[in-house]
Amino acid sequence: MSAHSDGPARVEVVLVKAGRMKIRYPAELLADDGVRATVRAPWAGEGVRDFGFVRFEPGDMFTEHYWRDRWYSVKEVRAADGTLKGHYCDITRPAELSAGRLVVEDLDLDLWVSADGGDIRRLDEDEFAASGLLTRDPEAAAAAVAALDELDARAREGGFGALLA
Repeated sequence: MSAHSDGPARVEVVLVKAGRMKIRYPAELLADDGVRATVRAPWAGEGVRDFGFVRFEPGDMFTEHYWRDRWYSVKEVRAADGTLKGHYCDITRPAELSAGRLVVEDLDLDLWVSADGGDIRRLDEDEFAASGLLTRDPEAAAAAVAALDELDARAREGGFGALLA
């Protein structure tokens, strides 16, 4: 993108899992301070994804925060009317942003925090255990578990306000 273009910068978010591309979607780059990149994108899934405790659906808007030095991303999820649904956190390797592509490797573990902070759920711990990461890359597995513990503690100690400020 040239320095003279009009409108917001665009990036392609690429989520990789187990060495394969899981999903890719265009997003608006809101900020990048060299450590944290923040993008905004509409729900990129097909149709409605009902987890039982939250529904992601067409019209939902995700403001996604990715770090180059942390093992997670935090996604603020809002309904089409702007109402905060909550925060969906992916445990990932640190993000890489270059040539208009923001690439992250999903390490299976996730955390959901409802808008009021009353519902905090660790997700996909069974998938993580079955992924083989503990054997294949014990250092990455330890970093992933520590990242999940950190986010869980932040959520229980007052939320993500300071982290996302």
